[in-house]
Amino acid sequence: MKIFDLSNKTAIVTGALGLIGKEHCKALSEAGANVIVGDIDKNLCGDFAKTLVTSSIGISIDVTSPDSLKKCRDKAISTFGHIDILVNNAAINDMFENPKAASEQSKFENYPLELWQKSVDVNLTGVFLCSQIFGSQMAKQKFGSIINIASTYGIAAPDQSLYKKEDGSQSFYKPPAYSATKGAVLMFTRYLAAYWGKDGVRVNSLTPGGVENSQDQFFIQKYSAKTPLGRMAKPDDYKGALIFLASDASAYMTGANLVVDGGWTCW
Repeated sequence: MKIFDLSNKTAIVTGALGLIGKEHCKALSEAGANVIVGDIDKNLCGDFAKTLVTSSIGISIDVTSPDSLKKCRDKAISTFGHIDILVNNAAINDMFENPKAASEQSKFENYPLELWQKSVDVNLTGVFLCSQIFGSQMAKQKFGSIINIASTYGIAAPDQSLYKKEDGSQSFYKPPAYSATKGAVLMFTRYLAAYWGKDGVRVNSLTPGGVENSQDQFFIQKYSAKTPLGRMAKPDDYKGALIFLASDASAYMTGANLVVDGGWTCW
């Protein structure tokens, strides 16, 4: 099992305080890696880093700011000497402030340009910038693993009927920006894998299915019924896949998309 060992490796996780971001950090730390917990709130990042079992630090990261990312890179190098793993996890999944207006505002015909642009900035440009700034360091070292967190909605179109209530009313439409940006992340993964293969940097994507997180019961039931395994994911269902992609267990794997979705996209 040594091929799964991440001892003495340094991992950076963006969006690290999110629902599965925390689980990514825990998994990497449990496998032996020193983790840089990256998210907007520096204090919360630091507090969470202290709960990990390896020497880990919290850093405020804005994935849309090159200066912020360069400061994180420099801190990582000065603290640990190298960067070995990058998990591009930060992403926006649109939430609408007024639930009563969400149905109309989330329709494609009405979807605001500013929400589209914000998703592109974080979900796609953020992955580009993090990969450029942290990945360039890996290329210099001639070693590294970049893991881009994608989505089933980057492979298959959203089933909007999942968001229809028992009374037939539409509570929400899954907006176009999320699918468009996650689909682009998959192609960017392939591009970067081909570009950096000669430098020993592997680039793969991990496509998770929907995670149960106190959604409306009607949604959980509908989603589970469409999933061959009959349930939504738990936040820690992706830990094994992440360690596989981060470690030497996947040493001959690059440019690939590892789908872990309970079978959602198989039919």
